[in-house]
Amino acid sequence: MENLTKEKICAFYASDYHFEMISLPYISKSIDENKKIIILTENNLEDTVHTLIERMNLKQVKRNQILKLNWKNDDLEKFKEISKNSKENKNMVIFIKGKENYIDNINKNIEKWVEDKQNIKIINCYEFYEIENKIERIAEQYDKILGTSGKIEI
Repeated sequence: MENLTKEKICAFYASDYHFEMISLPYISKSIDENKKIIILTENNLEDTVHTLIERMNLKQVKRNQILKLNWKNDDLEKFKEISKNSKENKNMVIFIKGKENYIDNINKNIEKWVEDKQNIKIINCYEFYEIENKIERIAEQYDKILGTSGKIEI
């Protein structure tokens, strides 16, 4: 796969809540940096993210910004948003969350939908239980792993 971004980042999660706990600090920081956040996910995360946000100690403005993101699994709408942001040369952080096959397919589609890939940071988020015997092989393809404490060099 062609290197879409300057740094290649992955994450491994055990559940939807775990994915959200890993990604939310990074999402919050990216919002502060005025980056567009897009979450491509195999399953709808609206309920779990609402539950988690309610339990977090966040200012109301930040809660609203996070909840305003599209946490549904509607890839077509998100690809339109990616294409629009790319044409407007906006900085984007794209989370791709799901099974290995889904992640591969989405990455291939992103290449078709965007022109200049330099303003995009993609974080591929793998379901731990699906790939547990392949974690080492998958991690070798990346520069950093995103965890609850932030990005860690591999």
